[in-house]
Amino acid sequence: MRAVRWAGPLESAALLTALPVPARAATSTRGVLPWAPLVGLVLGALATGVAVLGTRWVSPLTGAVLAVATLAVLTRGLHLDGLADTADGLGPLRARERSLRVMHQGDVGPFGVAALVLTVLLQVSSLAALLPAAAGWLAPVTAAVAARLAMARTGLPGVAVAAGSSLGRAVAGTVSRAWLTATALAAAALGAAAALLVADAATAARLLGAATAGLLAAELLHRRAAARLGGTTGDVMGAMGEVATATTLLVAAALWP
Repeated sequence: MRAVRWAGPLESAALLTALPVPARAATSTRGVLPWAPLVGLVLGALATGVAVLGTRWVSPLTGAVLAVATLAVLTRGLHLDGLADTADGLGPLRARERSLRVMHQGDVGPFGVAALVLTVLLQVSSLAALLPAAAGWLAPVTAAVAARLAMARTGLPGVAVAAGSSLGRAVAGTVSRAWLTATALAAAALGAAAALLVADAATAARLLGAATAGLLAAELLHRRAAARLGGTTGDVMGAMGEVATATTLLVAAALWP
């Protein structure tokens, strides 16, 4: 069978989004994490467009809610589900095996509900503060890309996979350090160029600082999860994405004039 053109990005879109892709593009997981930042750019652009329209037609708060809802719909709520499951697994003091069993269950406990509600509120409130500001619409795109960069980090060689994580095993070692470094630099250059085009160098610095904070927050979560669970899981990847998004938006809102 002839290889599907752009197989890697299509594999990533097939697993990480609800966007329509050719059926034969979803036969592998090798391209899921390497191309996740590109998928984040597309998702961020779509959500930002919705946010801008909502802001113009109704209010910044409405635009922010619609943007977060758009991301939830376009990702089939998988990352939010991962955030809730990870919070339930890491929250209470319990043994590793028990934490993994709790995360594999379909129900959501009190830690998961609290984490889900508070994270979504933080994303919405921060985005609502950014949308009326000049060039503030660049922040949600930056947050979406930073979130997928954080997720791609879990595919580096040597990253431990928690017992029973089928997705973790499937994507383990699929991202080289050179690829991740080049992708991060390309994302930073693209973001800086966009900021310089529509605003100024100070805006580019704010975006870079916010994205860096988001990546650091996701890294802290990953290390905590690895220590408790013995490695990463698909739920942890989703949680890292949501935490990176919330932190990036929060820091951007704090830095914006």
